[in-house]
Amino acid sequence: MRYRLTCLTPLLVGDGRKLAPIDYMVWKDHVNVLDQWRIFRLLAKGPRLDSYLAQLKNAEKLDFASWGGFAQNFAGRRVPFEHASSSAYWNRAGGESLHIPTFASGASGAYLPGSAIKGALRTGMVFANWRDGMLQDTLARVKSERSPRRPAEAVEEQALGIGGTNKMRFVSAGDSAVIPATEFKVYLLRTSTLQPRGGNFALGWKQSPRGAVDGARPDESTPTFAEMAAPGTIFRGDWDEKSFFLQTEVRKSMRWPESFSRARIFEAANVYAQGVLALQRQYASLAGMGLLDRSLDELEQRLAQARANGTCLLSMGWGGGLLAKSAWLDTTNSDYRNILQQFAIYNRALSTNLPFPKTRRIVFLGNRPATLPGWVELAVEE
Repeated sequence: MRYRLTCLTPLLVGDGRKLAPIDYMVWKDHVNVLDQWRIFRLLAKGPRLDSYLAQLKNAEKLDFASWGGFAQNFAGRRVPFEHASSSAYWNRAGGESLHIPTFASGASGAYLPGSAIKGALRTGMVFANWRDGMLQDTLARVKSERSPRRPAEAVEEQALGIGGTNKMRFVSAGDSAVIPATEFKVYLLRTSTLQPRGGNFALGWKQSPRGAVDGARPDESTPTFAEMAAPGTIFRGDWDEKSFFLQTEVRKSMRWPESFSRARIFEAANVYAQGVLALQRQYASLAGMGLLDRSLDELEQRLAQARANGTCLLSMGWGGGLLAKSAWLDTTNSDYRNILQQFAIYNRALSTNLPFPKTRRIVFLGNRPATLPGWVELAVEE
């Protein structure tokens, strides 16, 4: 069998690598990724190698006036910006904004790791199989004298099964086939936030390293750039279902329910997707983001179609934030907040008493805030 994964919004599943601003140059609204080895071999024949190495060592980004010819003649690949306006924002940006996370790739080109699909399905299954008392058990673990490194591991085992009885053993997804470089664009993203105003909330856009600007002035906020697969991109790869586990005696020994199947895994993912979309819609309403609300409408319609067609919607990859990675969605729950308070990274956000999490990475399309990253539809082709 084969799976077909269709991008509904821009998707980035990376491998932790980023393009530093000395690895590329922006020219004609494209990110031109430099073939540095070719450049070194060329410059080694003349007197300019030392000055080029000095700029690589000291400069924030390459001086286009001096080295712009490399963007034209020594680019290993050229990735277009989603919109021409992104070039101007890139020219004004600095620091971490210039480091562009890239899609996972190997020697043959970019591909979607199968582990990303399996991980998103796993999150949905844990969410759907959550039981009363699991959250309280996790809270007790993190408040114990020696907090475990993975305090929720026992919760996952209760929801999915221990070791060899884990329900996710039933399915496996391989890495996708390599897809053409033409499927990728460099997208502009900004981080939205909620600001208290007169008893209500107003939209703001984050600035680096701190602070925010009014929601009507997103151009003044700090941009982020990322190489992402465009909506409509299709990834295909091998899909395997181990029917051995569904034999009556085997299933009983593993204590799997009679109704367990791929359909049950996909429905769990859809239930989780419905919960995430509901929270994102609530956020869009609080922030007054009409275009985002329209995108969420389209995703909800696609979710209804997926349920009718036996497919599922997943939120995966970079930029989705905590909600897309956590199997618990009720962020107002006191036990949940007590768990997060044990970790310094969340203390400041929780102390504000604002809706949590109060920020979202928003993809800009046509220079307007439009959608959330990482939404896909997964289907299995018999």
